[in-house]
Amino acid sequence: MQAYEIVEKIEKLREERGWTYYRLAEEACLSQTTLLNMRARGTLPSITTLAGICDAFGITLSEFFSEGEGAETLTADERALLSSYRKLSFGNKKAVKTLLENLQP
Repeated sequence: MQAYEIVEKIEKLREERGWTYYRLAEEACLSQTTLLNMRARGTLPSITTLAGICDAFGITLSEFFSEGEGAETLTADERALLSSYRKLSFGNKKAVKTLLENLQP
């Protein structure tokens, strides 16, 4: 994937969500200037910057770079659940996993 394609994909994901650059910057813990400069110059974001953007969109770097229909994006609720889950201790993660397995029909 070329630098301009990465910037275009970020732009597409931002527009799909109806987010402003300010919102994306807030969600990704980046400065709005970083995003605007990247867009204006078409420069390749660092891995750290791209990882923050992917986190904001609720996708992994792998999902960002995957092509085709296999990529799946998360809803805001799913992102919130995943964020909360990631903060749990190992034991609590195991308990949540067990609970979810038992809730399935």
